[in-house]
Amino acid sequence: MPSIPHDLAAFLVEAKRRTYAGLDDDATIAMPLLAGSRQLEHRAAPYAYRDIYFGMGFFVGQETVSRDDRVIWSMSYSGGARADITDRDTFLTIYRFLRQALLGVCEEEPYRGPRLFEHAGMVYRNEVQGALDRFHGVETIDREDDAPLYELRYSGGLLR
Repeated sequence: MPSIPHDLAAFLVEAKRRTYAGLDDDATIAMPLLAGSRQLEHRAAPYAYRDIYFGMGFFVGQETVSRDDRVIWSMSYSGGARADITDRDTFLTIYRFLRQALLGVCEEEPYRGPRLFEHAGMVYRNEVQGALDRFHGVETIDREDDAPLYELRYSGGLLR
């Protein structure tokens, strides 16, 4: 098993708060590597974080962390709002709530948001298994009445 750098979790928390969770797509760079994608980046030597994703209602993406220009960690994800949700205002409400939840990312589990976040009639849940070197999880957003709105699955770990 590869050794986990002692400061990787702290860097991930900082990067996530300074990209999508904190800035939405305002963190998107002007010239993404892949046409049609959104690409968000954060750097704090010796690390560099990159999140590239496609789509909105349903989306897929990958986050990578490089240390000294070598990718050492990655997480892939896919998911989004329920297929029958097509109203743009509903999408925006769900994703605004999601960004609030994602701001609660912590060093103990720096993958997505906290295990539980509730606000404005919505509930975010994050179930994860594993550790920073190898993990997988699922996050969901429901209304307080348990009506499902959103689901995302993710997995990743240290590269070797």
